[in-house]
This record gives sequence, structure tokens and C-alpha cells, in this order.
Amino acid sequence: MHPSMKIIDSHQHFWKYDPEQFPWITDSLYKLKRDFLPSELRKVYAENKIAGCIAVQAAQTVEETRYLLELAENNEFIKGVVGWIDLRAASLKEELREFASFEKLKGFRHILQDEADPNFISHPDFQRGLEIIFEVGYTYDILVFPNQLKGALDTASRFTNASFVIDHLAKPDIKHQSISDWKELMHEFKDLPNVYCKLSGMVTENDWRNWKLEDFFPYLDVMMDVFGQDRLMFGSDWPVCLLAASYGEVKGVLEAYLADFPEEVQTKIWSENAIKFYKIKD
Repeated sequence: MHPSMKIIDSHQHFWKYDPEQFPWITDSLYKLKRDFLPSELRKVYAENKIAGCIAVQAAQTVEETRYLLELAENNEFIKGVVGWIDLRAASLKEELREFASFEKLKGFRHILQDEADPNFISHPDFQRGLEIIFEVGYTYDILVFPNQLKGALDTASRFTNASFVIDHLAKPDIKHQSISDWKELMHEFKDLPNVYCKLSGMVTENDWRNWKLEDFFPYLDVMMDVFGQDRLMFGSDWPVCLLAASYGEVKGVLEAYLADFPEEVQTKIWSENAIKFYKIKD
């Protein structure tokens, strides 16, 4: 990639570690049991020439949404926030009014991957909540495992004027190089121009200690086939990625894959698509 190419990290997290707020950070993820704040990430971004980021929720509380917006207000490099709000709440419209003045609040996410029901997204109250946030103009990040993709597909097919982005390639089993079933499911999104995908979270779906660049290429090939150059965006998933790789190594996976693509395509995936999707203002 050209040294001057702009890079937007479309997916990273901040938190002040609290075991009650982050129950998903289990003992096996002990490296994540500490604070991860903008002061640390700013140094990482300077080393890796990252121009800005989207901060994404990691706890299912409105308090965290407020916290991320506060960080965004005080740190110019945080270009947008994907927060959490209870989409099933009867008072959702009223609760959204609190955030109406925050230009950096771009959209919302629910940790669907932790829901036992693979069709949780299809529940009528959740669908009603999505309809409300889309009316306001917010985006929605889809965090699912492959077995939850059908509900995501049905939802994206229903709200064709809304903007969706699938996080982490929908978490295919890269560790075991399982690809066929996931590939078939992902291809269903090919003709849905309102659905993007983040090239993020790949290293932690592989063997944390024994991965190589080539492991990821078949999955990235599928992404290029399904979403093309206009609906893909780079995301680091920092600090979760640190379980398996440094920030530079995560960036290096995509650099290696895109090396032979035209500069125009690289520019779209490294920054322009994220800027367009999240309506980022410099």
C-alpha cells in the first residue's frame, strides 16, 4: 500500500475493565482484563499510521454508549461511535432523544452472538426497535455466528433502505479451515447493496499461536466475491485482536492480501467505504 494512504479503523473497543460489565471476558481471555483507553490506542495508531476509528460497544448498557461518546468528544481521532440501546424497550423513541445532538453517534449494535436463540434478531420487538433507529438514520452492526445469519439476511432483506454491516465476517471457523457452509450463507448477501462487511476479527477465529497469512486468503476471496470493492472495510478489533496478534500483524494480513489490487480498490477498503457507511466527517 502507498505510504500516504489514509486508513480508518472501522472497529475497535475501549473499556475500563469491570467484570460485571464485561462477563464475556472470561479467564481464558485474561489479557483483556485491564483498561484499554484512547491514550494507549493513540500511540498504536501513530505507529501504524491510522487516521481515525469507529469505537464500538462491548457492554450492553446505555452507560457505555454515553462513555464512548464522551471519549469521542475528547479525542478527535474517534470519528464515530456504535453504541448500545435496548432496541426492545417500549420507550425506545423517548430514550433516543437523549442522543439526538451527538453527531458522532453513528449506529447501534447488540451482541447477538451471545443470544441462545439463533433467530433473536427476528423477534417482533427487536424488529420494531430496528425500524425506529433506521427512521432516525442510524446504522446497525450485525454481530453473529454463521448459524445466526438467516435472521440477519431476512432482516436486511426487509429493511432495504437501512445500512447494515456484518462484523468479523460473521466469525467463520478459520482455525479448522471450515468454509463451505459459511460461504454458502454469505453469498445470500451478494445482491443486498445495503449490507457491508468488516474485514475484522479474523486472527481470533484462527489458532491464536499458530496462524499464517495464507489461512485468511480463502475467506477474503469470498468477501471480495460477495461484497466487492465498495462494501468492505478494514477493522482491527483492538484490543480483542491482541489475544492472537499485534495491531501491526492484524493490519499486515489485509496489506498482504490487497498488495496486488489497484490503489483505487485499496483506498476504498482502507478508508473510503467506512467514511461513506458511517458518514464520517473530518
